[in-house]
Amino acid sequence: MKERLFTRNFLLLMFGQVSSLFGNSILRLALSMYILDQTGSAAVFGSVLSAAVLPTILLSPLGGFLADRMNRRNLMVLLDALTGLAVLATALVLSCSDSIVPIVILLMLLSVLGAFETPAVQACIPSMLSGENIIRGNALVNQAAAISGLVAPALGGLLYAAFGLVPVMYASVLCFFATALSECFIRLGSQPISKGDGLLSMVWQDLSLCARYLYRERPSILKLLFLVAFSGFFVIGVAAVGFPYLVRTVLGLDARYYGAAESALAMAALGGSIAAGALVGKLRTARLAGVLAALGACLLPVGGIFLIPAGGNVRYFISLAAFCGMQAAVSIFSLFALSLIQRDTPDNLMGKVMAYTSAITLCAQPLGQLVYGFLFERFREAVYLVLIPTAGILFAVGWMAKGFFREMEREEMQKKGLGQGPSRG
Repeated sequence: MKERLFTRNFLLLMFGQVSSLFGNSILRLALSMYILDQTGSAAVFGSVLSAAVLPTILLSPLGGFLADRMNRRNLMVLLDALTGLAVLATALVLSCSDSIVPIVILLMLLSVLGAFETPAVQACIPSMLSGENIIRGNALVNQAAAISGLVAPALGGLLYAAFGLVPVMYASVLCFFATALSECFIRLGSQPISKGDGLLSMVWQDLSLCARYLYRERPSILKLLFLVAFSGFFVIGVAAVGFPYLVRTVLGLDARYYGAAESALAMAALGGSIAAGALVGKLRTARLAGVLAALGACLLPVGGIFLIPAGGNVRYFISLAAFCGMQAAVSIFSLFALSLIQRDTPDNLMGKVMAYTSAITLCAQPLGQLVYGFLFERFREAVYLVLIPTAGILFAVGWMAKGFFREMEREEMQKKGLGQGPSRG
């Protein structure tokens, strides 16, 4: 009998993710614009973003421990409610101050809360779904989030341009509280905490068990995570720091242009997740190397248009089209990579493996933001010297990963031939 995809729990999770990501989209766009407007520096912008990621990297293993030991529903409700309260408190402070210090503190708090929430959310999908429905479920959550992202950045840009930062923050608070309310109705089982063990002892045992699983039983998962982290160093650096810097500072366009660009990028993410869902059972694991190489191929025109004489609007639209292509390729690659990991991980390790996934893949993010912040600042008048080499590196990474993905596909076929699969009990 074919398993249902649209269960009550899954629909509630989807609604919560749409609401939460809508709030996150308008909030982070407004915060980014505010930091750039206050400082005008790509180096400062990149430094703030990279510093804000560090708590997520350091605390993700603890978040994985909680996701496997606590009721995941209750954990998500608590964290979304705390996120709403943190944003509300910061908005009240900013009503009386123009300093970016409260913004930095808020970004750090959001990073801490995200370290605990991300493993819980990612662990929920494979506990609700199984088999190829895991890929479809991940794709649908991404599609729903992308649809909200179509409206949120453009609306956030308009609100920020018209009213400033604080009203955008109040709107995001409502989104986080709506998410917490919807998650109250999800019904999931919990894994009881073992009696007689101290907290530190349990954390150490859980993380050691997860490390043994990744290093000895499934080293291909660990290699995949490091490959994602290495490519993410370049992708995150260019996309998170470079693109807003190109739009706002190099081209001198206002927040409405960047808001519209963010909506276009969300549409590209939607297209990528729809394509990923349609490619379930059709896109072989070995072909993921080509998807990775496509990131570099998409970035090359951005460097090219800044190398030749061109008007600001031409550069904006070509850059936007290229980054949309990158976004679609990233969506396809990340959905398949995440689903491969979830499918091959036992349920009792799911939260911890998802935490390791977040920590390893995020390790390169702050370094990439720092490096690319300084690179774009240094080569502001010749940004093609940053963009073209990055495109070449990404293409080469995809090309060299062909053998690795072929080996993963062989392992997958052997596993299916033996009729084995991980326990989800």
